[in-house]
Amino acid sequence: MLTVATKERIDGVSTAEPALVVKSCGLSDRGQVRESNEDSFLIAELARTLWVRQSSLPQPATQYGRNRGHIFLVADGMGGHQAGEVASALSVSSIEAFVLHVLRRFSNLGPTDEPEVIRELKAALRLADERIIEETGQHPELRGMGTTLTLAFISGWKLFVMHAGDSRCYLFRDGELRHLTRDHTIAAELARNGLISPQCVRTHRYRHVVTNILGGDRPGVDVDVQMETLTPGDQILLCSDGLTEMLPPERLTAILAADDDPEETCQRLVIEANSAGGRDNITAIVAQIDEA
Repeated sequence: MLTVATKERIDGVSTAEPALVVKSCGLSDRGQVRESNEDSFLIAELARTLWVRQSSLPQPATQYGRNRGHIFLVADGMGGHQAGEVASALSVSSIEAFVLHVLRRFSNLGPTDEPEVIRELKAALRLADERIIEETGQHPELRGMGTTLTLAFISGWKLFVMHAGDSRCYLFRDGELRHLTRDHTIAAELARNGLISPQCVRTHRYRHVVTNILGGDRPGVDVDVQMETLTPGDQILLCSDGLTEMLPPERLTAILAADDDPEETCQRLVIEANSAGGRDNITAIVAQIDEA
């Protein structure tokens, strides 16, 4: 079964900057082998809203500010008896609540706000981690469940990426695909420490042993942070390892370069990952960044 979410919005930063157009799509599929889909994803928009309760003037009952923020999130759950599905869903719902109550004020971001945004986004992941641990305390059958989580937040032309696990965030710009996150796996750590070559990671027997997740056997998560300045024409790809395990970076690059429509790109990514074997759940979010 496929799960799809699409949107197209306009986000203005200030009168001094060109407006940002974000067009995005998310798609999740259980693949060809797994019985259920333990991935979760989220595409959300932060907007300033004015609800007019009463007025002597003729005007719309609801008015929206031009400044908007955008949230993209992919979570890949793990744990027996569908506990992974519970963990990834809990992480998404927890971050949704945090975003609703805390991050709305950052829909229009100034340079002095950036450190606070990073602190708040880190706090969101840590709260999600605590929520999963709390749930396992109430339901022993879910003990040990956890999830990766990769979150991208766009405010104006700034991109913030928060990350734990081996779900990935890529930036595609001018024909080049950049891997913004780093995999938190034993194989990736061995490569970073020079004990194996980077080329060996893709086939290493410990490539799926994740070292940093939300939930799991103990509380606490280490949150990696990346920050980028976006330019018109950029594409952002968030995905679970069910996609990157099936398609090498060269193929991801070719698919992103072939089409600038996020929905068609997501469909192509999932189709090709399934054609290559679909050994895990497959989730992808593609966001196209343009100038209004």
